[in-house]
Amino acid sequence: MNTRTWTLTALGAGIVGASLALAGCDKGAQPSPRSTADQSVAQADTMTRAKRDMSALGDKVDDAAITASVKTALARDSDLSALQINVDTDNGRVALRGTAPTAGAKDHATSLASGVKGVSGVDNQLTVAPK
Repeated sequence: MNTRTWTLTALGAGIVGASLALAGCDKGAQPSPRSTADQSVAQADTMTRAKRDMSALGDKVDDAAITASVKTALARDSDLSALQINVDTDNGRVALRGTAPTAGAKDHATSLASGVKGVSGVDNQLTVAPK
């Protein structure tokens, strides 16, 4: 091998070695295991909060749908007036407030509300007041 070949080989090896050394010095580009774990925990917390918020929103939508369905069932009944009965729903539990024309109509309101999908219970606070 001549001197020129040795010089080029040494120069090439020096460039490769310097490149590898510089690549190893860039510590800022590679996250530490701790910061990666912290980021994972933060992302999991964010996702948990988002799921909880979505669940709460879903519960509110479900309660609104239940309220609308109970009011519709009451409006279809000829003995009950949906305008005289206030319907509130919280976590599937329905509260009926207002007036019913008879004790039988009051009981029937409970039956109608109980028959709506998603209702977990009915608190019938209706008073009997003939028309």
